[in-house]
Amino acid sequence: MKAFIQKQLAKKAHQLIEEHKPIIIGVTGSIGKTSTRNAIAALLSKKYSVAKNIDNYNNEFGVPLTILGQRSPGKSILGWLKILLSTPKNIPQVYVLEYGIDHPGDMKYLCDIVRPNIGVLTGISPVHVENFQTVEQLAEEKAQLLECVYEDGLVVINGDDTRVRGLIEHAKAKVLKYGFSESSDVIASDFSISTREDFSFEPGENFSNINMTTRTQDGDVLQFELVNMLGKAVARSVVAAVAIAKHLGLSDEEIVSGVSCIEQEPGRMNAIAGIKGSLIIDSSYNAAPASMAEALEVLSSFSLQDEQRRIVVFGEMAELGRYTEDEHRMIGMKIAEVGADILVTVGEKTRDMQRGALDAGFDESKTEHFNNSVDAGRWLDSKVKKGDILLVKGSQSSRMEKVTKDLMAQPLRAGELLVRQSDKWLD
Repeated sequence: MKAFIQKQLAKKAHQLIEEHKPIIIGVTGSIGKTSTRNAIAALLSKKYSVAKNIDNYNNEFGVPLTILGQRSPGKSILGWLKILLSTPKNIPQVYVLEYGIDHPGDMKYLCDIVRPNIGVLTGISPVHVENFQTVEQLAEEKAQLLECVYEDGLVVINGDDTRVRGLIEHAKAKVLKYGFSESSDVIASDFSISTREDFSFEPGENFSNINMTTRTQDGDVLQFELVNMLGKAVARSVVAAVAIAKHLGLSDEEIVSGVSCIEQEPGRMNAIAGIKGSLIIDSSYNAAPASMAEALEVLSSFSLQDEQRRIVVFGEMAELGRYTEDEHRMIGMKIAEVGADILVTVGEKTRDMQRGALDAGFDESKTEHFNNSVDAGRWLDSKVKKGDILLVKGSQSSRMEKVTKDLMAQPLRAGELLVRQSDKWLD
């Protein structure tokens, strides 16, 4: 029955696309898919009607459901039949869709359902690689999205990622590179993060600002301010969105206005007020080696005063296959490099992270290890002090949002601010 429903869903979604001919923007990559999707959707909504993935619906069921504007009815056969018999209404002009893959062949399946007019490749990192022989094989699978883009369309790639740049030959359409590299076509420059310096963080306050400029090869210059957003990854998502917005004819005024409407997804580098005047950088949705490293760079951008501390609270990185030990050790070395004051690790695989930090000179007395996130949160509850900055991150299986929930100043807002707060996850 599952195979039948999947096949019929794909058929129905494909027929809708063929009939209405909306603009399809496909986003893939190991990191940054959701933030890039959200940035693109926010900008384009200033000119077009736009739909994007419902929640994390980015697989063989999720993409068709998003196209049909439906949520999964779970195990209800009647619910699935209602979806298959329904007639979608209010078809948007643009779909911005994440294409998530876990196995060889996944990308071709998704592209056969809905072929993109514009394809975006955000970055390659050895996450979800356990079902592939090498990270290069994973990259080739993601690159199939570039091959699927119509020849009169557009391919937009992260020009800062060497693996991504190496996949350009897969594209048959025009290619634009985005990023901080001067060799990119749409460039982020004059990037700066300003953070609070009084180090008493309270709910409702602004904790940080990003200021940045984008430049295009045509000489267009746009300036942006991003409030309570953190990191170069956010900046890259904005630059990718600017490249697409320019391609689709948005004015500078529409683009600048759209940037202020970008939604911040729970669990993705969000600043949340913590207990005792601390600040939590909550990135508990998921983790990959590249995103772990970038999150540590964000943490290091906070200059400390007096006795304030940078506290790293990391869970395991899942689905790394044969790269698991090496990648955890390398992140541990990065933790020591950025000058963290305390390291808290959760899960057996993070013992390699701890070893990497110690090998790089981290003080063993400043480390703590826990088997689960609940115990880690309880320990931190008694240790956190005013002005501490905590970076909380890990793969979904580590459930690091439990740490954030234990430490946030407004735990009653967990359902609004944190990931995995539905009854299914809480049970």
